[in-house]
Amino acid sequence: MAMTVHCDIVSAEGEIFSGLVEMVVAHGNLGDLGIAPGHAPLITNLKPGPITLTKQGGDREVFYISGGFLEVQPNMVKVLADTVQRAADLDEAQAQEALKAAENALNAKSADFDYGAAAARLAEAAAQLRTVQQMRKGK
Repeated sequence: MAMTVHCDIVSAEGEIFSGLVEMVVAHGNLGDLGIAPGHAPLITNLKPGPITLTKQGGDREVFYISGGFLEVQPNMVKVLADTVQRAADLDEAQAQEALKAAENALNAKSADFDYGAAAARLAEAAAQLRTVQQMRKGK
């Protein structure tokens, strides 16, 4: 039996996952992080994108987070996210439409154009698509 660590994924809406995992892979500001049992304590912020859990027994589950923090302690890993969705609940077509709309908004700048908001929408849509693709790879 593989070693495990307890993992919680929570957002303002509540807890979406709590259980034993063999590995957590998340997208931090400096790149992807792989957290396994015995990892050194750590706190880091997370970029929007997929969080992949290898659960006890080897099953994988993918979640989308819109950003947040990851805390690693000797016996637990906690993801504190702004918003969380199971990747299986994401609508790929809707995410592609949002990506196109954000790209169009960036290209058609007007006098009241908010670059920061348009760039944030673009990044979120791209992260959702990346999450859907990650989930597909795992199956």
